[in-house]
Amino acid sequence: MLRKLCLLFLGIIGSVGVSWAQLVKEFKISEKKGYDMVHLNFSSYKSTTLVKRVRSMEPLYIHGHLEQTNILPVFSYEIKNNILESSLIHKNVEADNLGKSITSKLFSGNSSDFDHTWDLGLASNFLYNLEFNLGMGKTEIDLAQLPVSKLKVHSASADVLIHYGSKDPNQVQMDTLLVTLNMGTIELDDVNFSNASKMIFEVNYGSLDLNFSDAMPNKCQVIAAVGAGSLRLNLPDDSYPIKIRMKTTAMCRTTLPKYLKSIDKHTYITKGFKESDPRLLELILDVAVGSLTIE
Repeated sequence: MLRKLCLLFLGIIGSVGVSWAQLVKEFKISEKKGYDMVHLNFSSYKSTTLVKRVRSMEPLYIHGHLEQTNILPVFSYEIKNNILESSLIHKNVEADNLGKSITSKLFSGNSSDFDHTWDLGLASNFLYNLEFNLGMGKTEIDLAQLPVSKLKVHSASADVLIHYGSKDPNQVQMDTLLVTLNMGTIELDDVNFSNASKMIFEVNYGSLDLNFSDAMPNKCQVIAAVGAGSLRLNLPDDSYPIKIRMKTTAMCRTTLPKYLKSIDKHTYITKGFKESDPRLLELILDVAVGSLTIE
């Protein structure tokens, strides 16, 4: 009897250990020729995701740790019309609804609650078009030393950080930098290094922190909107050409620096503003409820 009880106890411990075990998944693309651009479509319903440059001659390396092994990612790629089309789709087949995701986010304490972690490695000698569709979690994208022509991030409930870790700007002109969240935070540091022609940031509920450490190298339009929450904008020196148009309500607290000059009720410019300047930074800001701070 004692032997049977011991075997039963060991069996229970073993089954628990299996259920807690992580599944490691790795994907990579070895093809180095036959295309001019790498298009990555990455989709994950619940994860902590890190994107950064790695020293490699290959265009893409993905390393994942999965907590729930019954939901497996699908990875594929092909070269089509001079573009390397790559895709990783990791959907929630158990159909967690958005309400549950938001509730989990509000009361979760650390990144382990997001179940999965993904590390994406990109190389400096390829041109990238990146698209991320995320359910909930945390995402960090370090664009230093990466040639990126387009970056789009969509998420239901997340914290998104986009920055340049080694202060190396984009060597190509980015067409569009876009981030949209239903709930969460967007933080962008040294966003001038993106060399983007157009930036669009939208947060329904949460905060948006937009930091320009220097002037844009080329003309750029930025559209930033927050439904309920806060928007903080850090501008470069007022000798650079900047034009700001604001749309706010009585439920939005606005804080502006003294160096901005008002040219009408909703429009402000810097001392260095010239409409014809090829480096003109034009910002359209919209906050319904919360606060708008410009520094």
